[in-house]
Amino acid sequence: MRINPLLAASLILGCALQTPLNRYGLPVIDSVAIYQRSVRLDSSKAMIDLARHAPSIRLDIRYASENNFMGKVLYPEARAFLRLPAADAIRAIQQELSAEGIGLKIFDAYRPYHVTEMMWEPYKDPNYVADPAKGSRHNRGAAVDVTLVRLDSGEELAMPTAYDDFTPRAAHAFTDLPAEVLENRARLRAVMEKHGFEALESEWWHYDYTGWRRFELMDLPFSAFGSQPETGAIGERPPGPIEAASRRPSQTTQI
Repeated sequence: MRINPLLAASLILGCALQTPLNRYGLPVIDSVAIYQRSVRLDSSKAMIDLARHAPSIRLDIRYASENNFMGKVLYPEARAFLRLPAADAIRAIQQELSAEGIGLKIFDAYRPYHVTEMMWEPYKDPNYVADPAKGSRHNRGAAVDVTLVRLDSGEELAMPTAYDDFTPRAAHAFTDLPAEVLENRARLRAVMEKHGFEALESEWWHYDYTGWRRFELMDLPFSAFGSQPETGAIGERPPGPIEAASRRPSQTTQI
């Protein structure tokens, strides 16, 4: 029996690009080739740089500094990535909020899997840090940590706690708060849920994009998704091969 050489090559490539299992038995993409193949098969899995996609959004990527609960730098760059449909939703949210003179500030988005392992070790509390045996929605590029700010000044609107405050006060169920704070928290939740995100009940800042399970866990550096935009040139440079997916229609279908 003769075997079609193109079919044989496709099968070999498919076997070679199987996602490996980690020590917990989880499939975690740690190969750029496997990630790029997943995007070719489903363009909605493209990782989108929010600084390009929605440049008016403010970034305060805490894990790229020592200003975080770990007290050390965990990311080499202050960048924020989400899967294409989640990035589209964030852009729509920013556009809606701008009519009120407010917008989003992002503290974290995609998080490489190995950083989740680092965060787990000192705390091991699944209410506030993701168990690496399960993985994080952040590792899938389908979760974002956000707050609201005034567009003119960048001042944060009052919220129940500071970011990454691991106390009961950070929970949505906590209501012993000033009326202004309750209103701000509710406004953030309402607009996020309107555009397809789901709140994490223990953290007012954390939102998961609906359908996050279909996005694979990943342990890839930010550089795998394209170069960093030049200051003052956001939106002026031509998109890279993966970023170009943001210009195509999306395939709708704890930290």
